[in-house]
Amino acid sequence: MGAALFWGAVAGSSLVLGALIAIFTPVSMRLLGLVMAFGGGVLISAVAYELVGEAFDTADGPWAVPLGLFAGAMTFFVGDTLIDRYGGDNRKSSSGEQASGSPLAIVLGTVLDGIPESIVLGLTVLQGGVVSAAMLAAVFLSNLPEAIAATSGLTRAGWSRWNTIMLWLLVALVTALSSLAGYVLFDDASGSAIAFVLAFAAGAILTMLADTMMPEAFDHGGKLVGLATTLGFAVAFAISALE
Repeated sequence: MGAALFWGAVAGSSLVLGALIAIFTPVSMRLLGLVMAFGGGVLISAVAYELVGEAFDTADGPWAVPLGLFAGAMTFFVGDTLIDRYGGDNRKSSSGEQASGSPLAIVLGTVLDGIPESIVLGLTVLQGGVVSAAMLAAVFLSNLPEAIAATSGLTRAGWSRWNTIMLWLLVALVTALSSLAGYVLFDDASGSAIAFVLAFAAGAILTMLADTMMPEAFDHGGKLVGLATTLGFAVAFAISALE
């Protein structure tokens, strides 16, 4: 149990690290786009090999994986749409467009992005006794550019350093608690139930990537994002293969 909480906190710490980098070290928009693309590639690899692949191997029947995928996608889509309507649509923008957004909506939107992958971290500890290095790397590396981009935008929108850092500390805490929940809630779950949760997270993450992260990466990184995404995918695959 303690391991799940600890590794969730480690994964969430990259959000705070990204915020500190954005506040104290100027980051070019092009570099930021490429880093986001790299993080996207890492997450795509994690979805394919650590989530969907593992869900398929774990499921007791044929329906857990497809149901989980589409349930995760629809949950993120509906939640993201509602949050957008209340002012959280530009929560990851680095341009300062968050100025018109609701701080609560921005917080809720960022939490919505991070909960599925954090729950999976706890599940990997539950299943194998140790955290999946590939999944941990995927969450950590994808959180970093997201936090840099969002913090850059919040700073341009007039947020104070203190409020921005407190926002990311709150989200990091939710990340740690979500990882713990993944461990505790599914301790006695069936194979199909665990497969459903893994696939649910995969669907939510893929929808998030297509809806928010990759468009932002391309806006700033240009055509090189394709190469950066492939590099991220390859690095994450190598970590997964070496486990």
